[in-house]
Amino acid sequence: MKAFYIALKKFTKNKSHHTIQNLDSSLNLKINKKCLSKSQGLHPKNAKSEVVRQTANYHPSIWGDRFISNTSKDKDIHFRKVREVEHLKDERLDVAYHFEREIQEALEHIYMTFNNKIDVDDLYKVSLSFRLLCQEGFKVSCDVFKKFKDEDGQFKESLTSNVEGMLAFYEATHLRMHGEDILDEALEFTTTHLKSTASLIGNPLAAKITCALKQSLHKGIPRLEARRYISFYEQNASHNKVLLKLSILYFNLVQSLHEEELSYITSIKFQSTSKQLKIQPKHRCWKDLDFATKLPFARDRIVECYFWIVSVYFEPQYSLARKILTKVISMTSILDDIYDAYGTLEELKPFTEAIERWDISCIDQLPEYMQICCHALFDVFEAFENELAKKERSYYVSYAKDAMKRLVRAYFDEAKWFYQNNIPTTEEYMHVALKSSGLPMLTTISFIGMGDIVTKEAFDWTFSNPKIITASSVIGRLMDDMKSHKRGHAPSAVEYMKQHGVSEQVVHDEFNRQVANAWEGINEECIRPTVVPMPLLMCCLNLTRVLDIIYKGITTLTLEKR
Repeated sequence: MKAFYIALKKFTKNKSHHTIQNLDSSLNLKINKKCLSKSQGLHPKNAKSEVVRQTANYHPSIWGDRFISNTSKDKDIHFRKVREVEHLKDERLDVAYHFEREIQEALEHIYMTFNNKIDVDDLYKVSLSFRLLCQEGFKVSCDVFKKFKDEDGQFKESLTSNVEGMLAFYEATHLRMHGEDILDEALEFTTTHLKSTASLIGNPLAAKITCALKQSLHKGIPRLEARRYISFYEQNASHNKVLLKLSILYFNLVQSLHEEELSYITSIKFQSTSKQLKIQPKHRCWKDLDFATKLPFARDRIVECYFWIVSVYFEPQYSLARKILTKVISMTSILDDIYDAYGTLEELKPFTEAIERWDISCIDQLPEYMQICCHALFDVFEAFENELAKKERSYYVSYAKDAMKRLVRAYFDEAKWFYQNNIPTTEEYMHVALKSSGLPMLTTISFIGMGDIVTKEAFDWTFSNPKIITASSVIGRLMDDMKSHKRGHAPSAVEYMKQHGVSEQVVHDEFNRQVANAWEGINEECIRPTVVPMPLLMCCLNLTRVLDIIYKGITTLTLEKR
């Protein structure tokens, strides 16, 4: 997660569209290789002003007050779109989450007849059906692809002339699980031929191939992929005009909702019941916290953090969940800067203890900047605890606090290694680093605000080290270490393996293998019957998808309103 926060930098801003397109286009992240390094050595307690602290001189937030207010004109446009969408829905043509029951029934029918009625010679149909069924949790044998091999056990060369079939086959391989060697072979086969084919054919298929080779559908962010597909579908001469119009309308409508949420997140005022508010006024909004002035060493990136969260769940019904998780991840960004760069070990110990106790009365002896952070952290959690109390779900917050405590303990362990020049073993490092990746904390807190689908058992599951969260953390940690291990902070897993005489390239090859293996583990955990409801697993999957895009440095398209 550290590299993700480093990547929250100045994004391209299209001033001609006062829309949420800027949120989604800002997923156009490039990893900022500027290093954060801790100050070397501590000064006496009575000489705090002499402590040398290093910061990365982050630029101020580029958004200003852009999202703080919604005009009446914006709201009129929003309601007109709602009415138009409702009219078009009467045509029974709509986006997926309006007809989930119908889609599930169709997929179940396909699943029941898959092996008997699918055209044995149609690579496109077999591949597409395989991918759609697997991504919805249906267990489908990869043996369905054996029919496309020749007598020598190689994929038939004649398949390469079927470009759409090869592309669908390529996409299907990304749903592979452990032991499905035929799909490993298929990935190499399709990738090789699609690369050579992309430059030989005309648009729009060439563009689709190029996009797919950079980022498969399965590892892509659903909302970004939907916007990309709208453009491809529009260029299809046989497209359904009503369906296209409805898709564009609803896409823009949801963007308007996201913009309203950002207005709420950046301007909503919350009231704290804590008695010791010497530093901050009792009523304030996120903007009023003024982190840019009070904590100038830290990144105030609440808008950018929203980009990640809207990619975890963009659907309208998860509005509360987005509001909660955005504020939590924004606070985590500030915590990360304190542990990773600004705080000294002498300060971090009582700071960690104060968060573990979750007691405002424990912070009086902390430096002022840490008091500001603690106040804000406690107040944010208190705010959504009050909100959940209205729905008799305030007990959710105890799990959220425990998840945050687990994260800061991992941050503190890493800080101790750095200051004490302690080089842990690879096993010791990974035990802590998987937690400090932030994925376990974010997964747990992502459930808050999702409604009745979340139970006590679901929260208990997140603390049981389930395979999907571990796999997600492995992906985040190893991709992070490969991208940012030279930034001057504590050694990463790359350094640990190089200490044994292994070259950096060999290390990267091994890590990429482990990342691919972790993806296979995630795919397995999403097969029915699942331990927790599928929407909860999708949170973990989507958190991982965002990391995959960021660490690969993939440039995504601008999501313009149409």
